[in-house]
Amino acid sequence: MNVNVLVEACVDSVSSALAAERGGAGRLELCDNLFDGGTTPSAGMISAVKATVRIPVFVIVRPRGGGFVYADDEIGVMRLDIEAARMLGADGIVVGVLARDGRIEVDQLRALVAAAGALPVTFHRAFDLARDQEQALEALMHCGVSRVLTSGGASTALEGVGAIASLARRAAGQITVMAGGGVREEHVQEIVQRANVREVHVRATRPARTSMHGGREGIRLRKALPTDEGAWEETDERRIREFVRLANG
Repeated sequence: MNVNVLVEACVDSVSSALAAERGGAGRLELCDNLFDGGTTPSAGMISAVKATVRIPVFVIVRPRGGGFVYADDEIGVMRLDIEAARMLGADGIVVGVLARDGRIEVDQLRALVAAAGALPVTFHRAFDLARDQEQALEALMHCGVSRVLTSGGASTALEGVGAIASLARRAAGQITVMAGGGVREEHVQEIVQRANVREVHVRATRPARTSMHGGREGIRLRKALPTDEGAWEETDERRIREFVRLANG
């Protein structure tokens, strides 16, 4: 297959990273706490994934769940996490910072881009909460961001495909526009073609579960979904392979 569209897989474990690579993903976004939208993975996880896969690994740097307006001490933590990710061999950094008025927080973003050094920086879907996407895109370009992940300001990339196409035209090669947000196999080809993008971001998981025999039951430790203490999600190699095939069909 002549692969012209890169599929970036969002992963949170070594096994998921391997499954994504085997399925043909061209890049990984490595996160922790995906049930909370993704936070900074541990140093151990970054090291283990980098030692296991050959495709590029972009590390999300997000100190907590919740909104994307950060205090100065949180930005300090993010800068340290970026430095650590660089030392551990990350191939790129993923961040997103907003001001209280819904604009891009330019000063904070510039500090994070500077901390990334020569590594490319992706601005994640915090972009979709910006009050003016065209203005936000200009700010990202001025700050030296390489790529923006967006659903076009909609709940899903399919709903926002027209806006993604508009952003891609406005970017004019100065910044890569990557479509993402609720992308599914049945409409990935439509998104790629209508938005005219060459990168798409997917989760593509399957349910996994472990069970413990003989332990105490009925105690809930998780405060968020899923409520099943033994359940989680893993990247599905078969689904990644199908995404790659369809995106390049």
